[in-house]
Amino acid sequence: MELNDLTHSTGEWLKGTGPNAHIVLSSRIRLARNLTLAPFTNRAEKKDMEAVLAAVESAISRIPYFKEATFFRLNELDNVDRQFLVERHLMSHDHATNPQGKGVIVSKEEALSVMVNEEDHLRLQVMQSGFDLDATWQAVNAIDNALSEQLPYAFLPEWGFLTACPTNTGTAMRGSVMVHLPALVMSRQINKVLMAISKLSFASRGFYGEGTQAIGNFYQISNQVSLGHSEQDIISNINGLIRQIIEQEEQARQALLVQNRSVLEDKICRALGTLKNARIISSQETIELLSMVRLGVDVGIITDLDPKALNELFIMIQPAHLQKIEGKKLGTAERDTRRARLIREKFQNKV
Repeated sequence: MELNDLTHSTGEWLKGTGPNAHIVLSSRIRLARNLTLAPFTNRAEKKDMEAVLAAVESAISRIPYFKEATFFRLNELDNVDRQFLVERHLMSHDHATNPQGKGVIVSKEEALSVMVNEEDHLRLQVMQSGFDLDATWQAVNAIDNALSEQLPYAFLPEWGFLTACPTNTGTAMRGSVMVHLPALVMSRQINKVLMAISKLSFASRGFYGEGTQAIGNFYQISNQVSLGHSEQDIISNINGLIRQIIEQEEQARQALLVQNRSVLEDKICRALGTLKNARIISSQETIELLSMVRLGVDVGIITDLDPKALNELFIMIQPAHLQKIEGKKLGTAERDTRRARLIREKFQNKV
């Protein structure tokens, strides 16, 4: 698989299917693992990181789960290619910043990706569409078990998996769910919800995870601590919280439809009209407007748009994607013009 093959494809997590897909964009489980053959990455020298890369590349060649996966060495990719992988949620921004001695493994369907030599030697993640952390956990656990038979994990019975950041020690598992909460934002209930999330020791992050702000009414909710909790405990706790958030968002949507339907329809139709006609538009404005259109589809105000294709647009309008589609580097003004044209073309085809 070549990186360009992903340009016009749909990642597994963008399919708009699965339980509660009208509110939950995706479910993700990430595992942090380190190997005994090298120091943690913050202490590792170049030769250590190269040894980890070589060991991982050799291991995945013997594991069926990676049969159709591709191993990318980041120093062989340019800035646009690395940003492209970040925009698809296949690796972190930090991983892309300093590419030396780093790699990323991507499965054909993009459900599985593995960062090599990020904060930890391995960051395994599985992402699926909709709200289904249990199935996501089963998938990543099977892959983790297969890798553990090929690679020597750093593990102590009294501490669990050893990680570069102490808060990840234990199961070293981070479960997260990407939720779309426009009605809670519009009804000004979102701050109360986010405060409750924080008090329960969960984290709320933006569209691109740690260090990013919420845009387009998307919030990534995840556990903060793994030490002292089993994987099933973590998943159960997240599931309980997300079910409450889904219920609150559904109630807020229903209240808007009953009490302020004209206002809601106006906001949604204005957003759709701008997207269909804009000649210059930024990625942030696009995401905000697409959020309203997605809400319109979810509550039945808009009935002739494909939710899956609409989900794709959130990614396709990002800077690196536009440049990959165009086949050349584009300045900010050029991207804003090209983005508007792409959106108009998509809506002409009913997205």
